[in-house]
Amino acid sequence: MIAPYRHIANLQDLRDEEVKEHFDIIKKGLDLLKEVMEPAGFNIGLNVGKVAGAGIAEHLHTHIVPRWGGDTNFMPVLSDTKVIPEALTATYQKLRAKL
Repeated sequence: MIAPYRHIANLQDLRDEEVKEHFDIIKKGLDLLKEVMEPAGFNIGLNVGKVAGAGIAEHLHTHIVPRWGGDTNFMPVLSDTKVIPEALTATYQKLRAKL
């Protein structure tokens, strides 16, 4: 998850330099995830506003979800059920080691 330093709720409220920084970090995140996890693709998304599914509606943030062919992981809309192939701490350690 990527979030700007400034607490804002809407994408259009980002300053030009914040937009650039946000997307530069997304690009770096994609490179890191691709190197460490070797996914076949990504879901990249923003949920803007509570009714759109934003869990932290007052602070804009972008999700990056690595995806593989045939995976069963998804960004839940109607359910809180997720399938994660390894412990989050193990993923964190792999990513942290490459930073």
